[in-house]
Amino acid sequence: MPESPAPVSTPPQKAENPSFIKLAMRNMVRKGRQSLLHFGLTAVGLLAFLLFLAWLGRPIVPC
Repeated sequence: MPESPAPVSTPPQKAENPSFIKLAMRNMVRKGRQSLLHFGLTAVGLLAFLLFLAWLGRPIVPC
């Protein structure tokens, strides 16, 4: 009767929760195009908001 190989014991792994960054990166890879679209819309919206604030705060120079 051939002997079966001894079971290989694996060291106990910590029950850590994955970090927020790891979860976000995994989600971004999984959703691909949608993530890029949302990132682009956020970037354009932020740029528009900053330009609007700059326009509101522009100095008024008399001619």
